Amino acid sequence: MTALDATGLRYSYPDGTLAVDGVDVTVETGERVALLGPNGAGKSTVLQLLGGLIDPDAGTVRYFDETTDADAVRDRLSVLTQNPADYLFNPTVREDLRYGPAQQDRSESEVDRRVERVADRLDLGELLSKPPFRLSGGQQRRAALASALTVEPDLLLLDEPVSNVDAANRAEVLALFSELAADGVTLVTSTPDTELVAHVADRVVLFDETGTVAARGSTREILTDTELLTDCDLRPPQVVRLFDGRGDIPLTVAEARRRLDER
Repeated sequence: MTALDATGLRYSYPDGTLAVDGVDVTVETGERVALLGPNGAGKSTVLQLLGGLIDPDAGTVRYFDETTDADAVRDRLSVLTQNPADYLFNPTVREDLRYGPAQQDRSESEVDRRVERVADRLDLGELLSKPPFRLSGGQQRRAALASALTVEPDLLLLDEPVSNVDAANRAEVLALFSELAADGVTLVTSTPDTELVAHVADRVVLFDETGTVAARGSTREILTDTELLTDCDLRPPQVVRLFDGRGDIPLTVAEARRRLDER
C-alpha cells in the first residue's frame, strides 16, 4: 500500500515567490524517507503540503490509497513542524500530550496509558506538570514530538526533529524512530543535516538550493555521492568524507567502527 502519493505539487508564498514547483513524492507503507536539501530549498513547505497543513496551488496528495483529504485521516497522520508552539498550547505538558488522543474519543484510561508510555520513552516524566513555556528548547522539541506520537499515527512527518536536542536525548529520539519503523510506522523526515539521514531514512529525495528535486535514490547512493551533495550546497557526512575513495564507504561512525573491527 502507498502511504503517501504527491503529484505535481506547486505552491507560492503570499508575496508571490514560488516555493515549490512540480514536486512528486511517493512513500510506500513502512518506508523511511528523507527530504534532504540545504536551508531555503522548500523542504519544510513540501512537508506542510504533504501533511495537509497548507493547500497546494496545484497538484494533489493522496493518503493510504484512499483519499486526498488529510483531515479524513488525522487519526492516522501526525506532523511535527519546526515550531513546538504548534503542539504546546495547554497549561501543562501533560495536557498537551492528552490533547491528541482525547480528540480521537479514546477512553480516559487509554489516554493516560498513551501519555505515560510516550512520556517515559522520551524522559518527560518530571516535566509533565510544567508549563511548556518553562521548558528549554530541546525539552520543548521532545514534548512536541511526544504530543505527535500520542495519537499513535501510521504516518509520521517530521521537520528537523532533533534540532536543539542535546546529544544524549538525540540518541534516545533516534532509537525511538527506529522502534517506530520496526513497528511499521511510515516516517518522512525533512532535514538539511546529512549526518542525520543515515539514522532516519532508507531512501532520499534530494533538493538543490533552488527547491528543485535534484535526485532520488537509496540513502547509500545519495550520501556517498559527494559531488552531487556538494553541487546541492550540502556537506557530505564526515565519515563519508573520511572513507571516500576507499571502496565500500560506511555511512555512520558505528558502521565504520564495525568495518574496522572486521579488518
